[in-house]
Amino acid sequence: MTDGTNPPSHPQPEPAPGSGGYGFPPGPPAQDDYGYPTPSGGYGYPQTGQQPNPYQQEAGGGQWPPSQPGFTRLAGPDLPGASQQPDWEAMADRSAAERRKKRLWMLGGAVTVLALLAGGGTFFLLGGDEDGQDAQPSNAASASPEPEDAKGPAAYTATVAGDDTLLRDSYGGMGIRLGPDLKVGPLGKRFQVVGKGNGNSWGQSAEPVVDVTKSFTVTARAYNSAAKGSRIIMSQGDGESFSFELGVNEVNGKQAWIFRVQTGDKGAAATTRTVTAEGLQMVKTPTLLMATYDAEKKAIALYVDGKKAGETPVPPIWQAPGPLQLGRSKHHNIWTGPWQGALHNIKTYDMAFTAEQAAAYKEGKLEPSPKPTHAWLLT
Repeated sequence: MTDGTNPPSHPQPEPAPGSGGYGFPPGPPAQDDYGYPTPSGGYGYPQTGQQPNPYQQEAGGGQWPPSQPGFTRLAGPDLPGASQQPDWEAMADRSAAERRKKRLWMLGGAVTVLALLAGGGTFFLLGGDEDGQDAQPSNAASASPEPEDAKGPAAYTATVAGDDTLLRDSYGGMGIRLGPDLKVGPLGKRFQVVGKGNGNSWGQSAEPVVDVTKSFTVTARAYNSAAKGSRIIMSQGDGESFSFELGVNEVNGKQAWIFRVQTGDKGAAATTRTVTAEGLQMVKTPTLLMATYDAEKKAIALYVDGKKAGETPVPPIWQAPGPLQLGRSKHHNIWTGPWQGALHNIKTYDMAFTAEQAAAYKEGKLEPSPKPTHAWLLT
């Protein structure tokens, strides 16, 4: 792409017959790169290989100029055996005729197209050259697209710049500080956090994230690698108890997915409400978990891989003091349920998803797509 100015002119003398012309034959092509011709020729650049040289001597090394009409043998009674000499008058007439023919052909036979490239204000000319082949774009503007930034679109980052222990909130401004044993790791071209299942496998926001007095949805993709015990994906609260928790718990002697809320400020078992999903493969199985609270219906629901596992009515949820937690929950002033496994695509919404929306979310076909209030470790 030029800057719109014509390149400097470098006049050269008319080439002598039998010599190479202006720039013919071409030199070796440039190395393959953006904006340079490839071995097969790039968009807006000539194909590689030799081009016809208008000044090239005929193959076979024939005499210059070759025999053709306009040359006569000047021989007669007065010039017996005279050698062949050019008929200069005939040559001049023929040259003039050829020039007129060429001008008529260029004006009447070649179709010239002026193509304007929308938005860029650049253009190139397409027409017929002397050999009847398409002409290449003029040097006034390259037909190649503008090169993108060499770095491409800004790469997704899971953590805040300069702090690899603070998860970046992609929709809000609430980072999550990671404990020593909840580490960021690769997940294809994106990221996840992986916990060791010990007391340091946690993450914590600076402030509460979910307003439990109103409708909300929390969701995450989880990979549980613990075969037994309680394992919490996320919760909120750090006082005597939690407001809600989503994760794994043992139910009837086996692990099950659970969504539990607390309705009393003392954290008593009698004031908790739970929805469970039993009989599923729990260990080393990627699973999409979604939990909702509908403040109008006063009900909580749990969805596993887009399917509704259950729903139960609840009184208003107790608003525990304290921030959002990853990988743990507070029970009677004790941290429990350290996460063992991986988590990613963690989001919160200020609405309660319906069963139809939960199924569409699982398939990536949620329309119109609600905007999360907060999101971490997106994929």
